[in-house]
Amino acid sequence: MTLIPEHRIIISPINELEADLLRGIGDEVQRVFGFAVEIEPLLDNVDFAYNADRAQYHTTPILDRLADLAPPHALRVAAVARVDLFIPILTHVYGEAQLGGRACIVSTYRLDENLSPAADSHILFQRVIKEAVHELGHTFDLRHCRDPQCIMHYCRAIEDVDRKSNDLCRYCGVMLQDQLAKL
Repeated sequence: MTLIPEHRIIISPINELEADLLRGIGDEVQRVFGFAVEIEPLLDNVDFAYNADRAQYHTTPILDRLADLAPPHALRVAAVARVDLFIPILTHVYGEAQLGGRACIVSTYRLDENLSPAADSHILFQRVIKEAVHELGHTFDLRHCRDPQCIMHYCRAIEDVDRKSNDLCRYCGVMLQDQLAKL
């Protein structure tokens, strides 16, 4: 895919994250969406979104703040955090996005499920990368896909994340190209 030079997608780490993970997300985002990627922290923490009753972080205020902080050259912002995320109707989420909006977030918190402490970080990295691309897909107005191999497939469990590929199905690929043509 040819890079579109005037726009950038920002990968925004919240707190310290492995440089290899951020580069991996950036490389995959660039491959799938065709935009240059910058790694730029926009938030120091997400304490403002903490819900003490749930002992989790509500994604909506985080997404709103990210969208407000996005630099003018940022087409989209994908934050990566280590905190337990939720939306009110679910017990937890791996990530969340503004559908057709500017911001998304993904968390490593639950993506290390079923991994031993000695497990290769490669599995965790692949899970985070898949979910980051998935959430960014939502910002381009892509919906959940029925194809279990498609990166836009909805994951109810960690096994679903592991099963899906790093690619869009043919249908979602066409939908993305339609969205990109509108930019």
